[in-house]
Amino acid sequence: MKAVEVKQCGIWEPTQETIDATNVAWLMQRAGVDNYEALHDWSIQRRELFWESVVERLAIPFQTPFDRIVDVSEGVASPKWFPGGKLNIVESCFNAAADSTAIIYQHEAGELETLTVRELRALASRVADGLRQRGYKPGDAIAILMPMTVECVAIYLGIAWAGCVAVSIADSFQPKEIATRLKLSGAVGIFTQDVFPRGGKSHPLFAGVKQAGAPAAIVVSEGSTADLRDGDCHWSDFLGDDEDATVAVCEPSDPMNILFSSGTTGDPKVIPWTHTTPIKCAADSHFHQNIQPGDVAVWPTNIGWMMGPWLIFSALMNRASMGLYYGSPTGAEFCRFVQDARTTMLGVIPSLVKTWRAADAAQGLDWSSIELFSTTGECSAADDMRWLMEQAGGRPVIEYCGGTELGGGYIASTLALPCKVGEFNTPTLGTEMVILDAEGQPADSGEAFLVPPTIGMSTQLLNRDHHKSYYAATPCRHEGDVLRRHGDQIQRIPAGGWRAMGRADDTMNLGGIKVGSAEIERVLQGVAGLSETAAIGVAPDGGPSQLVIYVVLAKDVTVDKKELMAAMQSAIRKELNPLFKIHDILPVDVMPRTASNKVMRRVLRDQYLQHAKGCS
Repeated sequence: MKAVEVKQCGIWEPTQETIDATNVAWLMQRAGVDNYEALHDWSIQRRELFWESVVERLAIPFQTPFDRIVDVSEGVASPKWFPGGKLNIVESCFNAAADSTAIIYQHEAGELETLTVRELRALASRVADGLRQRGYKPGDAIAILMPMTVECVAIYLGIAWAGCVAVSIADSFQPKEIATRLKLSGAVGIFTQDVFPRGGKSHPLFAGVKQAGAPAAIVVSEGSTADLRDGDCHWSDFLGDDEDATVAVCEPSDPMNILFSSGTTGDPKVIPWTHTTPIKCAADSHFHQNIQPGDVAVWPTNIGWMMGPWLIFSALMNRASMGLYYGSPTGAEFCRFVQDARTTMLGVIPSLVKTWRAADAAQGLDWSSIELFSTTGECSAADDMRWLMEQAGGRPVIEYCGGTELGGGYIASTLALPCKVGEFNTPTLGTEMVILDAEGQPADSGEAFLVPPTIGMSTQLLNRDHHKSYYAATPCRHEGDVLRRHGDQIQRIPAGGWRAMGRADDTMNLGGIKVGSAEIERVLQGVAGLSETAAIGVAPDGGPSQLVIYVVLAKDVTVDKKELMAAMQSAIRKELNPLFKIHDILPVDVMPRTASNKVMRRVLRDQYLQHAKGCS
């Protein structure tokens, strides 16, 4: 496909024909409104009717009918969804035709392979049967430390099928981090892989599981002979024979997945997803990423990050296929997989797009099957996103921002409105957001607070006080109103839309003015020679914050530090504020990142303070 030039401003404009073909159009008709703004208002003013419509649209089966959508008699911060009802959300993952494709996958240097809905269901059932035969009971927490593979997906679904709780652990974690998550979750078993091949190397997983002192392991083999401990077993010996096992009957509030926050300092938050949380995943992707039956959704991710489970539910509950590539997503081979799988929705993180663009990894490929892109995890670089749009003939980018404790997003974009790179054009349907300044007053720029309840919002943490984390000391918008803290800084754009300004704890006070790291980093994107920046505020002597910027230089670029600082200062002076003075810049090869690929500015801040202390 020949790439086309996207408008310099990176705006995608929908036609009426495009809007009419979206899932949102169905909801507009259901709500009796004729524009998107009215639809969003309806979704928050008539919350129960909105979520009832979602349940109907996704054909979510309940083993026992519910009495109503939500009971808030104990307060909006402690809602009870679908009281009286019984379900197992895993059943919603097999509504598509049995012979339709559930997963398209490919090993590095391999050929495309497929797994049907019938085959995935049978494998998940055998996992559930195997768990029961080994004595695991409903409610038992069972960890998964694996890359996203067919087996990983079947294991995840099979754990829920048996009424157990999947504990999601990223395969990049070292033994100490694995041990922490096993202890916090109370896991009594673990699924893992002996090694996983990537980039021509074999990366050990089971060895790390053993070093972590993990409980009994079921080990998927990639060809090596794993040195099993007493109580461990091989995947082939574990699987049960029943391909149509009885599905466990669960309460809507029963946990089915335990995930963890990034954990950049101290122990991570332990966040349970219930059998209703996946409804949020599927609803977001239905109305914002517009996933439809027969689509192919690809998003390079991991079961340990919320986007792994999100992808599973978003694809399968919408009767689409998910695409899994068993290798590094950074190069041309992954981009070719996107082409060959006939991907319709490609999810990314901005730093991955930057890597593709630098290597021209999509050169010569046909991405014409792509209907839209979606991005999350970081603030987008406009130039990179415009380049991405060009690779698929100008298809739009759906910005998406949320959190593990929300089960999805609170702000996104919709195809029913113009989409501009780096900006959101709507809060997610069913979600109400307010922006408050430091004094707790409504503002166009400040901290985002959410208005409960909505499906997906956590109601407990397993190792923290949930109320203290999200509700204590939050401001009130109106008398008696309850707001939920989320921690993002959001700016409303005068021309319409919103822009993410980074985390509230990534703000700094420079010259008496509060500014977010993301705001400074966005301005520095246009400075020549830079691949990536991270802005932090430090106060080595306890005085006013000083602006320090870590930089990753573009490939094969060398610059004089004084000249680079001058260019960066000039950009900040012209585009942001002349009072924001750069104190220091430090070149690094790579930025420290969490398992979900977020830059760990706290780590950089600690490193700099140690550096400053050593130089004093």
